[in-house]
Amino acid sequence: MGPFVPDLISDQLNLVVALLLGIAFGFVLEQAGFSSSRRLAGVFYGYDFTVLRVFFTAAVTAMSGILILGHYGLLDTDIIYVNPTWLVPAIVGGVIMGVGFILGGYCPGTSVCAAAIGKVDAMFFVGGGLLGVLVFGELFPLYENFYTSTSLGAVKVFDSLGMSQGLFAFLLIAVAVVAFAVTTIIEKRVNKDSAPSLQFKPLKHAAAGTFAVVLGVIFIFMPGHKTSLIDKVTDPAYAAVHPVDTMAVDELAFRIVDREPNVKVIDIRTPAEFAKLSLPGSYNVQRSDFFGKDWIAAFSQRHVKKVVVGDNEADERTAYYLLHELGYENLAVLRGGISAFQNTILDSATFVPTGSRWDADVKDFRESARVTILKMIADAKNKPVKTIIKRKIQGGC
Repeated sequence: MGPFVPDLISDQLNLVVALLLGIAFGFVLEQAGFSSSRRLAGVFYGYDFTVLRVFFTAAVTAMSGILILGHYGLLDTDIIYVNPTWLVPAIVGGVIMGVGFILGGYCPGTSVCAAAIGKVDAMFFVGGGLLGVLVFGELFPLYENFYTSTSLGAVKVFDSLGMSQGLFAFLLIAVAVVAFAVTTIIEKRVNKDSAPSLQFKPLKHAAAGTFAVVLGVIFIFMPGHKTSLIDKVTDPAYAAVHPVDTMAVDELAFRIVDREPNVKVIDIRTPAEFAKLSLPGSYNVQRSDFFGKDWIAAFSQRHVKKVVVGDNEADERTAYYLLHELGYENLAVLRGGISAFQNTILDSATFVPTGSRWDADVKDFRESARVTILKMIADAKNKPVKTIIKRKIQGGC
């Protein structure tokens, strides 16, 4: 389901889960008081900061879940959709929405929640929103250039601020805790008799705030799943005690010529290098894609030999170790890398005898394999490249 690794449910059940989550989301909004326009507007007048506290709680909870699941490799954060940013239009749109929020007492989501339980003012708000969508669409050509101006792309806040995601997580948690404390004080002064914060139990909330801050500190020093694994497998001490299975150039050539179905060539070079020369039936997979869900089905076939091919054997071994640490089996690296295959099989270099009685047979095989594999490479250029397009999981409020 979504970006989870592995899939928790099948794609066919995604819409069912989405429906149930939507119902649960609406129930939580209603229980939190978001169906009341008076409570929603209270954040602007200082007598009720429930909305702000709920939003901060949701942001910190979701962020913490993403960081923790991503750290343990249970979430493929690369396929989470990040909505592109158009800076000035976003600011203008935010101001318009803020004014509408103050005047109407609802945002689009909460208005639907309130309308669902029979609030008449919410029904008018939803109607006005639909009318606004119609007018916006009809007049769109007039301000299309402005709408698409100042594009920043799919930026993330911590990247734009030039800091690590762990540090940003800590700062967001710290701001949330301070906001909880400050808004509680303001709320009690403005609404002395019925402020929602009067129901807070100071000891429990202090403990919760302390726990959140400690969690934020952990996030600062918690490495990402990819970073920690790459550091682990590139440590010389790790390689010293973890031998790798290798495959000779002649053996791989034989399996390619024989079109053996139980061999899968995993080419870890850049797409540009792969486009110049790729072995028949090979798949171009970058190391960063090992951690996602898109290649799980291909890598998990235990009866299939996965042969890692790269520019050199050192790169191949790193990729081999990563796949091994991620739980994949039946792996091998090509001895000498792609250059060894090219020099031995594809190029018409002079055969160097080894003194073995099989030299003549090896020479004949390589000459035959060269012709066959070069023809297979030429034929493959007219076919689409075997790759998997990474899916972006979209969603949000």
